[in-house]
Amino acid sequence: MQYRKFGNTGVEVSALGFGAMRLPVTDPSDSKSIDEKEAVRMIRTAIDNGVNYVDTAYPYHGGMSEVVVGKALQDGYREKTMLATKLPVWMVQKEEDFDRILNEQLEKLQTDHVDFYLLHALNKDRWKTVEECHLLKKLDEAKADGRIRFAGFSFHDDLNTFKEIVDAFHWDFCQIQFNYIDLEHQAGMQGLKYAASKGLGVVIMEPLLGGKLAVPPLQVQKVLPDTKTPVEWALDFLWNLPEVSLMLSGMSTMQQTQDNLMYADRSHIGMLSGEDVAMLGKAKHIYDTMAIVPCTKCAYCMPCPFGLDIPKTFEAYNQTATKGMEKAKELYDTLEKKADACRKCRHCEKECPQHIEISQIMTDIVKVFA
Repeated sequence: MQYRKFGNTGVEVSALGFGAMRLPVTDPSDSKSIDEKEAVRMIRTAIDNGVNYVDTAYPYHGGMSEVVVGKALQDGYREKTMLATKLPVWMVQKEEDFDRILNEQLEKLQTDHVDFYLLHALNKDRWKTVEECHLLKKLDEAKADGRIRFAGFSFHDDLNTFKEIVDAFHWDFCQIQFNYIDLEHQAGMQGLKYAASKGLGVVIMEPLLGGKLAVPPLQVQKVLPDTKTPVEWALDFLWNLPEVSLMLSGMSTMQQTQDNLMYADRSHIGMLSGEDVAMLGKAKHIYDTMAIVPCTKCAYCMPCPFGLDIPKTFEAYNQTATKGMEKAKELYDTLEKKADACRKCRHCEKECPQHIEISQIMTDIVKVFA
C-alpha cells in the first residue's frame, strides 16, 4: 500500500480509503439489510492489506453503516486504522444536537473517539445552520475533549461557496466530489488546488461517478486503452495529482476490494503521462456530450414518498443516450412505479447533492418513454 501526507495534520493515510456507503446487502430493495459477515470480511481484508482510513456517515444504509463498521473494527482492528464519520447537519436544530448526535455515533461505532469528523454535505443553506448553531465552536470543543482528532467537511455546491467555507475556519481537511469528468463541477479542480494550497488534506469521493466510469458508454470505452480497466484509469487520474491526499471507494464486493487494493499498491503521484491525461480529457468530452442526468446513485433522494426508484429511473433515462432506446426501455419497464407517479413534492430535490431538478426531469422522462 502507498501512503500520502494528509495536509498539515502530520498524519499519513493510505492512497485508498474504504467507503462504507455501498456495502453489500442481502435485499437490494432495503439498504439497511447489510450482509454483515461479508461487509466485515471486506473491511478487515482492506485493513490487513494496508488501508488505514475507513469512512462512514450517520445516514448511510439507513443508519446501519456505522453499526456494521463498528463491529468490523473490533478484535484489534480499531487500533490498526483511522475512522471517519460525519455529522448530519440537516438534523441539527440547536447547538446541543451536536453532542447528542456525536455521542450516539461513538456508541454505534463502539469507540471513544473519531479520528476524522466531517460536517456532512455542506452547501449554502447548511452553512447557515453551521453558523447559527455554532457548530464550528462545537468542533473545537470536541477536539479539545478528545472525541474527535481532526475536523473537516464534505461538500456539494459551487466553487465560490467552497472557498468561503474553506476560509471560514481552521479546517484540517475536506472531502469533495471529483473525477476526470467533474473537473469544473462543484469544487472541481480549482477547489482541489485551493484547499491543498491552504494546507488541508483533500479526500476524494465519487471517483467513479456513482459507477458510471466503471462501465462507461461504448464511445468512451473506445478511447480508453485496454492496458488498464476503466476503473483503473479513473483511479489513476486521481492518484496522479499531488493535491489528492486520499481516494475513497464505496466497495460492494470482495472482488472490488481486491481490485482496488491492487490498483492502490502501484499508485503514485505523476503516474500518468501527458498523453494519458489528454486521452482522459477526450473521454470527458465524449461523456459530456452524452450525459443527460448527472445522477451518482447516492440515493440521498430515497425513499420517495410515492414509491419511485429515482436513481434507477435516471439510469434508464441516461441509457437512451448511451445504449439506445431499446435497452433503455427494457430497464425502464422493470420499474414498479414509472416517472408519471411523481407528484412533484420536491422532497427529493432538497436532498440531492447534485442539485438535480428531479420533478421537471421526471416530466421529460414520461414523454421520452411514452
